[in-house]
Amino acid sequence: MTPAPRVAAPGRRLVVARVLHALVALAALTGAVMELVIALVDGPGTAPSQAERLVRLFSYFTVQSNLLVGVVSVLLVVRPARDGAVFRVARLDALLCIAVTGIVYQTVLRGIAELSAAGQVSDLLLHLLAPLLALVAWVLVGPRPRVDAATVWWSLAFPLAWIAYTFVRGAVVGWYPYPFLDVTTLGLGPALLNTAVVAVVLVGLAWLVRVVDARLRAAP
Repeated sequence: MTPAPRVAAPGRRLVVARVLHALVALAALTGAVMELVIALVDGPGTAPSQAERLVRLFSYFTVQSNLLVGVVSVLLVVRPARDGAVFRVARLDALLCIAVTGIVYQTVLRGIAELSAAGQVSDLLLHLLAPLLALVAWVLVGPRPRVDAATVWWSLAFPLAWIAYTFVRGAVVGWYPYPFLDVTTLGLGPALLNTAVVAVVLVGLAWLVRVVDARLRAAP
């Protein structure tokens, strides 16, 4: 009887990569969908209308970063070695933004809002599991190498655009997604200073990822 052929090591690595990217996508997108369902079921809440509640939901950096890392991870499930100039920026953005989401939440925002049972589950997915799984997936299965200087600089465009959008919209409607950005409460100077601190952390993480990306073994 002929023994079954062994699966080649590269094939196993691709399977592992797809599983890890799928877990990231599942955590991030499930959390985002749960937040959408909560917003639809609960109604406007403190917002003046249901439409404004939904706009506010998708204005949160947390939701945007989880949607981004979720979509990028789905693309990596389909093709774990995916590459290209635009995708490199999207992949780095996803990693940086979800990391900043986890760091800022755990250090600044944790515990400031009372959550329902469903909210606690989505909170766990969005702020803890998705960031941790995204980091683990990148370290173990990449794709790598993908980060050069141009990729780092282009990856800053999305966070900077979000900052500009947040402050411009906040000035118009008087609502800011996070207390440390709230100009109406803190004043413009402190809010900009807090934003600058987060921006410095993000830039530092981007260059750290570049260094680590060059030193870790190519993957998948």
